[in-house]
Amino acid sequence: MTSVEVASARELIRADLEPLLERDEPLWRGLRGARVFVTGGTGFVGKWLLESLIHANERLGLGMRAAVLTRNPQAFGAANPRLYAAQEIEWVRGDVRDFVVPAGSFTHAIHAATDVLADAKPVDTFGVIVKGTDCVLDFCEERGIGDLLIVSSGAVYGRQPPDLERVNELFEGAPSTLDPNTAYGQGKRASEWLAVARGTGRGPSVRIARLFAFVGPYLPMDRHLAIGNFLADRLAGRAIEVKGDGTAVRSYLYAADLARWLWTILLRGARGEAYNVGSEQAIGMAALARRIAMARGDRAVSVRIEGTPVPGKLPARYVPSTRKARETLGLETTVSLDDAIARTLAWARAALSDT
Repeated sequence: MTSVEVASARELIRADLEPLLERDEPLWRGLRGARVFVTGGTGFVGKWLLESLIHANERLGLGMRAAVLTRNPQAFGAANPRLYAAQEIEWVRGDVRDFVVPAGSFTHAIHAATDVLADAKPVDTFGVIVKGTDCVLDFCEERGIGDLLIVSSGAVYGRQPPDLERVNELFEGAPSTLDPNTAYGQGKRASEWLAVARGTGRGPSVRIARLFAFVGPYLPMDRHLAIGNFLADRLAGRAIEVKGDGTAVRSYLYAADLARWLWTILLRGARGEAYNVGSEQAIGMAALARRIAMARGDRAVSVRIEGTPVPGKLPARYVPSTRKARETLGLETTVSLDDAIARTLAWARAALSDT
C-alpha cells in the first residue's frame, strides 16, 4: 500500500480503490461498455463515484462512460481539473429540476443530487428534492434506463430513539411533520416513495441507498459536519472545538467503502429495496474529537467541549444497522475509524502540497 505520509493526493485515492477493485473485479466487469447518468457527481459522494469509475476503467479497460449533471461545470473544473478532464466523463450543464441530456442510450442512472442551499426555505428544500427525483424518473423512462440508484439518507427515519442502538430499514419512525426543519428528511422520504411507485410501472428498476455519516478525502471541512470541522481544526493546529456537550453518538464509514457499497447496491441490490449505508462503530463526539486530536501526523492538539452533559440524559444517536447490506450483498467495513481519520488527514495535507 502507498505510504500515507509521502504519496500525492491522487496516489492516496488510488491506493484506497485498488483493494476494492481486486475484491470486486467481477462486479466491475459487469459494467463493461456501460453509460451512466449521474446527478450530484460534483459533491463528496459523487467525486468518489467518479474516482472509482475512472480507476476501474484504467485498470480493467471497461469503456465505461458517465454523463454528469451539474449547474456549473467550469467552476467544478477549476477546482478539480483532473476529474474534469477525465475522458470517461461528459459534463452536462443544468439543474436537476430542468435539464437536457445528450442524445444516445444509457444503461444506468445514479441520482445523488443533494445540493440544496443551506439558507433555502424548508418548502424550497422539499420541492427541489421531490421535483428533482421526478425529473430523473422522467428521463429514465424516456431513455429506457433499466437500473436506477436513489441516494437517500438516514434522515428518512426521523429522530433515532436514544435507547435504540442501531436503526434498521424496518424502523417505522419518521421526521416530524410539525417541524419545518425536517424538510430534508421529508423530501427524501417522498423521493423514495415516488421512485418505488413509478418503478412498479414502466419505470426503471429502483434501488435505494440510505446514507448515514462518512469520512475520507473530499469531505467538506468548512460546513456543518462535525467531523469535518474537527479535522479542519487538527490540520490548522488549533484546539478542536466540540459544540454541545460532546455526548451525541455517530458512526463513520470510510469513503472508499462508501463507493463500493453504492456500486454494489446499484448492480446487485433487490428491486424496490432500501439499504442502510454506514458504519456500526458508534462513537461520541467528545471521544471522536480526542481521537482526531491524537491521530498520527503533526503534533497533537487539545480539545475544548462547549457544554456539560446532563446527568441521566441519554445521548442523541445516529447509527445504522447494516445487517441487511452485509448479509444479502456481502458488504463490509474494510477501514477502521482510526485508519480512516489518518488517511483523510494525510490526503488533506497532500492536497494542499499538490496545489
